[in-house]
Amino acid sequence: MDGSKVNYKTEGGTKVVPLDIPPDLTQLTRDTRYAVPGGSITASSMGIRPAPTVASTAASQVNDVRIARDGKQRWLVVNRSADVVWPIVQDFWKENGFEYVIEQQQIGLLETEWSENRAKIPQDFLRRTLGKVLDGLYSSGERDKFRTRIERNTTGGVDIFVTHRGMSEEYKDSSKTSTIWQPRPNDPELEAEFLSRLMIKLGVSAEQAKASTQPAEVASTKTTLITNGNASVLNIPDSFDVAWRRVGVALDRTGFTVEDRDRAQGVYFVRYVDTSTKDEKGFFSKMFSSSAAETGPVKYRIAVRKTDSATEVTVQNAAGQTENSPVTQRILKLLADDLR
Repeated sequence: MDGSKVNYKTEGGTKVVPLDIPPDLTQLTRDTRYAVPGGSITASSMGIRPAPTVASTAASQVNDVRIARDGKQRWLVVNRSADVVWPIVQDFWKENGFEYVIEQQQIGLLETEWSENRAKIPQDFLRRTLGKVLDGLYSSGERDKFRTRIERNTTGGVDIFVTHRGMSEEYKDSSKTSTIWQPRPNDPELEAEFLSRLMIKLGVSAEQAKASTQPAEVASTKTTLITNGNASVLNIPDSFDVAWRRVGVALDRTGFTVEDRDRAQGVYFVRYVDTSTKDEKGFFSKMFSSSAAETGPVKYRIAVRKTDSATEVTVQNAAGQTENSPVTQRILKLLADDLR
């Protein structure tokens, strides 16, 4: 994607309106009751939990910043401390026109507000003539948000993951009298564009950053959702290291609020609001509504376990007990759709 085709900066200091769209999770203060018994070390207790590197992962080195690839995933590996990288990344998104809904340095998480890519608005004669006078009346019909996750690695540096979520405005029915906002597929080109821009922010030349983030042909592994009687399991034919990373990125892309993670135990701690039984109110009616959700967020654990031939993912309740309710099945289905 051409960098000139990305512009999230609003004109005239327009305030970005907070948005909350299912299956997103309500952003609440982290609850320390999520701590795993037995003194297990979590990401928040050490700032950001170290994760082993994967030797088979392809990478292209540029000074102390490189792009790592594993299947369809791409992320940055930076040979600098988390404390040094955090303010740079924090400033990066603000410079690109975004505001934050989540800024949690203790777990290395930044999430932007929903924003519009103004570069997608057609530059017709009327708009070119009147310019900023009517700028606020034009809309691309799309909104984007980005999540950045920073994890310490075993070499003393950090791994940086950037994930995208998108919404598009669609007609509600064939009469075309009203519209609603619906999720649209994740855009890997947008993720690559901002990874490239972030590399430049970290000191890499524009030419090197562009060359490093070019797409590569990769083979994808098949992820299977298995239901046996009262048990549902997501089967990932990868090593634990790869599956752990893939599940983390899938949680980011599908909008889960990951409050903490414990890699040693293979657990992500999340909150989830089930909206499947409610009528969708639509994008703008929700964004201007001040009323609280009828059903609050529920705590879950996403457990990642290595087996003899693959890695399995299950959903547990807050007490660590495996559940197989309709809600947990929907959670696994969300993850399976992103990991396909």
